[in-house]
Amino acid sequence: MDRLAGIQEFVAVVDAGGFSAAAEKLHLSRSAVGKTIARLEARLGVRLCHRTTRSFTLTSDGHTFYEHCLSVLAAIDVGEAAVASEKNEPSGRLRLSVPVLFGRRCVAPVIFELARRHPQLRFEVSFTDRPVDLVAEGYDLVVRNAGLPDTADLVARRIARQRMTICAAPSYLAAHGTPATLDDMATHQAILYGQNGNIRSWLFPDGKKGYRTALVNSRIVFDDLETVADAATDGLGLAWLPYWLIGDRVNEGKLVQVLADVESMVFDTHAVWPKAPFMPARIRILIDTLAERLPGITGDSQELDR
Repeated sequence: MDRLAGIQEFVAVVDAGGFSAAAEKLHLSRSAVGKTIARLEARLGVRLCHRTTRSFTLTSDGHTFYEHCLSVLAAIDVGEAAVASEKNEPSGRLRLSVPVLFGRRCVAPVIFELARRHPQLRFEVSFTDRPVDLVAEGYDLVVRNAGLPDTADLVARRIARQRMTICAAPSYLAAHGTPATLDDMATHQAILYGQNGNIRSWLFPDGKKGYRTALVNSRIVFDDLETVADAATDGLGLAWLPYWLIGDRVNEGKLVQVLADVESMVFDTHAVWPKAPFMPARIRILIDTLAERLPGITGDSQELDR
């Protein structure tokens, strides 16, 4: 027996407020709709509605059954949409918010790749370091390097890991020596990163406390990481930067990694999106491609969460 038989007709009758209007909407005869509802009542063993030639009202059982029918039909709609989304070429608009520098250097190349591979996708990407309200501002997805929001309305997946490293120009090390331990850095000049008066501490893993803070001296603070890297390259001091930012300079000999044998701090980068019954193919392929490509771009190939 088809347990779904009659459900669509019953919901149509309730929504239309009567058999005649529902029959017209369903392109059926009034008699056919009436017989379908009668069979449904017989199967359930309850009366769902009181009907006359002029009126239609739900019984108490009818109200209860109607609410459950709505849930069943909604679940079917979601399932059909999910299947249709997966079988078709991903298309439509993707609206993203990404951090400025990380977005430009790491995320943008992935967007370029997706745009070439899937010509029916449209991208709107905002580069900003300010916290955004993903739902209120209408973003499909945001990339975040900071802490994750504590809300049940959002879903997050780790898509990259950013490994920090201490570096300096060969000219600075020749003039001031190379620190051999974290404690030695207190005698060196550092170029720091900070925003709005908040200066980022240099953190290093510590098995006992979770992490330790390195003490550094500084007379230069920038709120732009690329400028910090430029100042280090110019020989103004030590810098603590993500490897993806300075890897090319290290390979070219413009910067040297310092204390390479000290365990590095690693920060996670997440994709965050609104929770929904199903994920459109365009969003799924974006997240999967970011998780696949970003580790190679950031220089940390450790397997990510799937």
